Amino acid sequence: SNDKTIENDYLMSEKTIKIDDVDLVILFGANNKKIERMSKLFPSLKIIARGNILKVIGKKNDIEKFQQKFNTILKHVNQYDSLTINQIERLVLEDDLTFLSEENDLILHGQKGRLIKTRTVNQREMVKLLDEKDMLFAIGPAGTGKTYTAVALAVKALKQKKVKRIILTRPAVEAGENLGFLPGDLKEKLDPYLQPLYDALLDMVPPEKLADYSEQGIIQIAPLAFMRGRTLDNAFVILDEAQNSTESQIKMFLTRMGESAKFIITGDITQIDLPKHQPSGLVLAQKLLQKIEGIGFVVLDERDVLRHSLVKRIIKAFNKKIKQEE
Repeated sequence: SNDKTIENDYLMSEKTIKIDDVDLVILFGANNKKIERMSKLFPSLKIIARGNILKVIGKKNDIEKFQQKFNTILKHVNQYDSLTINQIERLVLEDDLTFLSEENDLILHGQKGRLIKTRTVNQREMVKLLDEKDMLFAIGPAGTGKTYTAVALAVKALKQKKVKRIILTRPAVEAGENLGFLPGDLKEKLDPYLQPLYDALLDMVPPEKLADYSEQGIIQIAPLAFMRGRTLDNAFVILDEAQNSTESQIKMFLTRMGESAKFIITGDITQIDLPKHQPSGLVLAQKLLQKIEGIGFVVLDERDVLRHSLVKRIIKAFNKKIKQEE
């Protein structure tokens, strides 16, 4: 067998690697600059890129070593949507690849290598419950990361091809301002409401990809009224600010659920902007659906607040006042 190994090592060999589902510009670089760098790191091999095919010529064991490192590079591109010359060198030359290891708290790799993780007990609970159930209510004050965690879970499901599209929606209820006076067409009128959803998405999806997804209807952001009459299947659907949906709106929304869908409903029942006589659909849903199998509830509180430390104290002070009034 020793002779065989020697023979293998010296025989020239050729391997064709087909590359799917990876942005070739990120992988190869402009004018194949990154391929040139890889070639320099493997001087005994000839590496040729044509379209999505990589041809590697050299000794068999050198090709095998290259293939292992190249797989690591692909994994890196898939996770981070980025690849620099510096990163190529690190991935090829270093054996310590702990930065590629999966953490339990990791939801997904966001834009520019950002790690989108759960950072509190209740955010972790959201991830766990959504694994087990198809509908999840996440209720709690501003700054607890409910919307952000929900959007991250949606992007992850889309990346893993568990759903075909993401639909993000909010009731268009203004806190004291009137929609009629906002300038511009509908999209422009709605954008101020939907901005927090865009902001979360932009942390997770490159802007040009988000534009593509929007054009193709893979990611849709629309006001709640637009959901009427639709069946939402193979979709990850988030209803944000659900405390501002009326009872009939939330019923309409929840009954849109189709096959292979995941629904997350987020809201803060201490900040209802509906007219006084109008009960909140979220409050009703919390009462009626608590015991239904297949629906999960997570209640977030000031311990989940990740904004400025003052925010925690503010929420505490308001909660105290509300309790005294009850």
